[in-house]
Order: sequence, then C-alpha cells, then structure tokens
Amino acid sequence: RTTMKSLRFISAEALVSNAAFARKSLGAVAHDLFPLLFKASYLLEQGEVIHDLVENWPLLDFNMGKLLGATLDYEEDLRHRTCSVCLESCLTGLRDYVLNQSSSYMKKLKVVDLTGMKDVEVQFCKCKKTMGRWARTQLLSKICSDLLVYLQQAQCNPGTFEVSINVLIDLFVTERNYELVVQALLKKCSCPLKICCVAFRSDSLTLQKFFYIIKLADPSLLRKLEIVHNVHLEMEHLEMLFNHIHFPLLMSLTLPARTFNVQRFTATDEQTLTNIGEKMGEMTQLTELSMSFSILTGRIHKLLSPLKTPLKMLDVSNCSLNHADMAFLANSFHANHLEALDLSGHDIPELYPSTFFKLLSHCSSVLRSLTLEDCNIQDTHVNMLILGLSPCQKLQEFKFIGNPLSSQALKHLFTFLCELPMLKNVEFPVPRDCYPIGITYPIDDASVCRFDHQKYERVAEELNLILLQANRDDVKASTPLFGSYDAAVQETNNELGAYLIKSFKETLEKFTSSVNKMN
Repeated sequence: RTTMKSLRFISAEALVSNAAFARKSLGAVAHDLFPLLFKASYLLEQGEVIHDLVENWPLLDFNMGKLLGATLDYEEDLRHRTCSVCLESCLTGLRDYVLNQSSSYMKKLKVVDLTGMKDVEVQFCKCKKTMGRWARTQLLSKICSDLLVYLQQAQCNPGTFEVSINVLIDLFVTERNYELVVQALLKKCSCPLKICCVAFRSDSLTLQKFFYIIKLADPSLLRKLEIVHNVHLEMEHLEMLFNHIHFPLLMSLTLPARTFNVQRFTATDEQTLTNIGEKMGEMTQLTELSMSFSILTGRIHKLLSPLKTPLKMLDVSNCSLNHADMAFLANSFHANHLEALDLSGHDIPELYPSTFFKLLSHCSSVLRSLTLEDCNIQDTHVNMLILGLSPCQKLQEFKFIGNPLSSQALKHLFTFLCELPMLKNVEFPVPRDCYPIGITYPIDDASVCRFDHQKYERVAEELNLILLQANRDDVKASTPLFGSYDAAVQETNNELGAYLIKSFKETLEKFTSSVNKMN
C-alpha cells in the first residue's frame, strides 16, 4: 500500500533532497516547519540536513517518537528505522546545539526524548546500517563526556553553561560500555545534556557493577528494568535490591533466568519470597513481569497476590507451574487484564487444561499476545484450542513453535486464525510429519534442524496460501527455529558469547583447583 503524502510533505522532501540548499535556507524557515523537515530528512536519510535541523532546533522539545510516528502530512511510521546515519546525525546535532554560538534562534530546547525508537530485524533504510539501543547508549554517553571535556578546555560563551537539556533515553549497559556510561552519569549535574534513564537493560555485568550503576541511573525515574542473561541475580540479591532502592514509577520488570528456585527452599527462603512479593506490591505502577526459567512450583501466589494493581503482561515460561499455580492465575484479578501472556514450557493439555482455558476466557477480551511454545499441544487438542481462542478477537500475536502438530492440523488451525481480525504475527512449528519417525518432544537443539526442508517449504506455502485466500496477507507467518528475533541480543551477541566462554573457563579452573586439592 502506497502511503499518501500531503503537498506540504512533498514540498519538504523537495527542499531537503538538495542538502546544500536546505542547510543554507534554514535561517528563513518558520519554526513550526522544523518537525516536517525533520521527518522528510529522516525518510531520505539526509544526515547533514538532520544534523543542522537539530543544531538549530527552535522549539521547547524534541521527541523522536512524535516526530517519526504517523503524522497528518505523512502517515508512515518511521520509528522502526534505527538508521545509523540519521541517529548519529541527531546526536551530534544535539551536541552542536549546545556549542553553537552563532545560531539565529534563541535556545529554547529543554527536553529531548529518544525513547520512541523501535529496534526491529529488517531495516528499510538505504545505508542498511543500524544503531541499536546499546550503540545509542554508547554514543550519547561519549558525547556527554566529550562535551564536558571541551567546555572545560575551550573559551565558551557564558550562555553555553546555562543550557540544560534533559535527554530521556533507554539505557543498555554491558561490561563493554559500563565505564563510559558510569562517567557520563557521574558528571550529569555538570553537563548541559543530562541523561535521564527511563528504561534500563543490563547484561554481562557483575552484581557489584549492576548495583552501582542502577543507583547512578536514578531509579526514581525508571519505568522499565530488564536484568537479563549474564547478571547472576538470585533471590537474596533481588530482596536486597528492593530493600535498598525505591522504584516508584516502575511499570515493567524482567528478571534473569533462574532467579527463583523453590526446589532448594528453606524457611528463610520462604520469608525472602514473601518479602519480595510485598516489595513488588508497593510498586503501584508495576503492570509487566517476566521471570522465565525460574522454578516457582506452588509459589506463584506468594509473589503475585501482594500486587495491588493488575498485571497486563506476564511471562512465566518454563517456570514449572503446578495445578495450584494455574488455578491461582485463572482466579486472580490479573486474569481479566492480561494483554500479553507467555506460558511456554508447560504441558498445558496434560497438567491443567480446564484452568488454562478458564484463564484464557477471562483475559480473552483484552489479550493481544499469546505464547505457548513447547506446550505439548497435539492434533487432538486443536479443536479445543480453537474453541479457547475464538473469543480472543483482539489477539495480534500467537506463537506456538515447538509443539508436535501435523501439517494437516496446522492447516486446520490456520483456517481458524484467518478469522481473528487483528492478528498480525504467527510463529508456527515445523510440522511433526517433516521430522523423522520417532522424534521426541521437546526437540533438543541438536535435532531441531533435522527435518525435511523441502516438505516444510511446501507446507509453509500452503499455510500462506490459506492466509492469502482469506485476504489476510497482513498476517506474517514464520518459523524461527531458535526463538524470536531479539534486537538487544543480536546487537551484543559477540560480547555475550565471549562472556559465556569466560564464565565457562572460570568454572573449569575452579573445578580443576578443587580436584587438585582433593588429590
């Protein structure tokens, strides 16, 4: 579908397409046209024009989400274009806004909001080079540090020191950019560009460094906290975090895998779990919680019952929930508000079919995303699944890879999925009949690619044909064998790999040392 452009937008494109002329003409441009020219420049990847627009920004705020989102002049949403050329031009333009002493505009800018960008797998920008969340964190931190050094060394206009701009950003910190971000946060008070962290993701950090930087990031502003993968946070550390740091605005919390393990619980651990639940209950904004691969058997009520506000997103994938846990979820006040639910890794048909469908019926009016990967859903369960999903008319995303379904069952299910009016994304498994006879589920990583690829392609074509014949070419159907695309992991995968090898080496050294001592 061709996106309609207003005459104003077409004129803006014509102006910025000639970069040299556009840059010379900025002094004569009305203030209210800057947002229009910015979006046109971003669409055409005119880095130099973007830089100059930001350097001379005449308005009180600069909000990337609003500037690049759907507008009356041009409806296409450009927030998913994390184009390196454009974003680097934005940030260096912001630096030069502070330093510019010859601008014809009075400096009014008070707030820059960089949080509206969406990191996606496929980029449509011409340069094909992206600047993800980690790289944006890195560049802004470097600009802030360099700016302070320059201001201390150079003879600047006294007005430069009066510039004070809050820069809202989603920080992503790993071992590799830790020192740079720490320096930028430590010197925040002295810098004209003041980093305001509204979302924080940490990976590949020691606990000591995590605790230090999270305090520097100003937890009173945090809306989203992601502690993932290689941050070895356990239950007692989480209790310590909540006891010493207050998160009044926190809406979303993601905990690393295996934070909880009730198999090793003592009486002290039971009290710790109760304390954590109570502390989360004090977070009156918390509506999203992710704690995959923890072992929470029989304890989900202790964590969630103290919450005073209903959860809208819950990820309890691979958490070894039992019937009592599922009954609690189905009957809790959270059930009527869940917009995103991940129950992957639980044998739903065998363990708790009735309570699962009760939970599904309660959240059906609001549910947007449902993930049921590796849930042992078989051909005999498809009709029941269809019955459960039928009321979910707002469902936009359904992921069910790793289930032992035949190609015939998938076709039956896809025929039904065409009837869900808001569905946009489906992740379906490789059909069971594409694998060798005798394959066991869940399929291990070594065997996951050992299927008849030609047969799979034929089935995938037939499934897409079902969508096309129902005029549902708006639905994207795919089979990501090793999980959905994660922009943050993709951006830092080299560092994560190195960190894992280092951890493995240290574990081997400790083991060897212990064996030598025994000998």
